Amino acid sequence: MSKRSAQSIGLTGSSSEQIRSQLADDADMAELIEQFVRELPERAESLLRAARQAEFEQVRRLAHQLKGACGGYGFPQIGELAGSVEQMSPKGAALSNQEVERLLQTVNELNSMCKRAVAR
Repeated sequence: MSKRSAQSIGLTGSSSEQIRSQLADDADMAELIEQFVRELPERAESLLRAARQAEFEQVRRLAHQLKGACGGYGFPQIGELAGSVEQMSPKGAALSNQEVERLLQTVNELNSMCKRAVAR
């Protein structure tokens, strides 16, 4: 099980620092990135809700989807943290209280990063 968090993989900056898409200058992607960024907070909240309700299969699935989408829209740092959440979420196995706490902390960090994403 991965113990990586945003801090351990070097992704944290200021908690108010915007995270800009690496594809922001690609005119062909602009509209798609803007739509993705608009939907990102809702996706992150769904993931957070699932984690708080101990729905770890759902957390794993949502984190996997977010990881792939973030890579495609130019947000690899958010995608990497989503990948860590995916790895921390067991497939049919129980988590210890400490592991649940670590997962919730990482999902909260991911949620915060998603809210700081900007298209341009």
